[in-house]
Amino acid sequence: MGAIFTSLGRTVAAGVVVLIVIVLVTAALSGDVIHLNHAWGAFFMRWLHILSGVMWIGLLWYFNFVQTPTMPKIQPVESRSAVSKYIAPSALFWFRYGALATVITGLLLAWMNDYIVDALLLRKPYYPIGIGMWMALIMAFNVWFIIWPMQKKILGLVEATAEEKAKAGPIALYASRFNTMFSIGMLYCMAAQSHGGFVS
Repeated sequence: MGAIFTSLGRTVAAGVVVLIVIVLVTAALSGDVIHLNHAWGAFFMRWLHILSGVMWIGLLWYFNFVQTPTMPKIQPVESRSAVSKYIAPSALFWFRYGALATVITGLLLAWMNDYIVDALLLRKPYYPIGIGMWMALIMAFNVWFIIWPMQKKILGLVEATAEEKAKAGPIALYASRFNTMFSIGMLYCMAAQSHGGFVS
């Protein structure tokens, strides 16, 4: 058992095995045969979309609720370099690719279920998910074109003067806080499309 949990790769692989067992057991209990048809493919894409979204928004909230408020409290100041040098770049990698995967799987899901145009044009009955999609697209744009370029300067991953680093800090912070603010409504819209929450 220890061999599984001492390696992230083996832990994830074990999680996939658990998932396969769950799918097979639930199919057996229901007496159903697993049909790899369009509905199953769309469900699988929805699962990937949720998985990606958990990675993205989980890290967004980690940065805003944990790392950013805690960093100034770390003393001596030199101790903060471990976070800046090792943890933040790694977290930002998963953060930005989580955002990308969430957007791609979400658009593919909407396309597979034939509502991508209606949702993006905010037509009934897809306007709740459409609002959520537009919010997510704006947030993903912030991740890739505002937060990440600023963080590269702050963390010293690209060459930047002290003045450029000082300017980058507030820009990255405000874009990240904007995304945190938007994430609350965006997640509501995503849930509301399938589970109610919008007035008809």
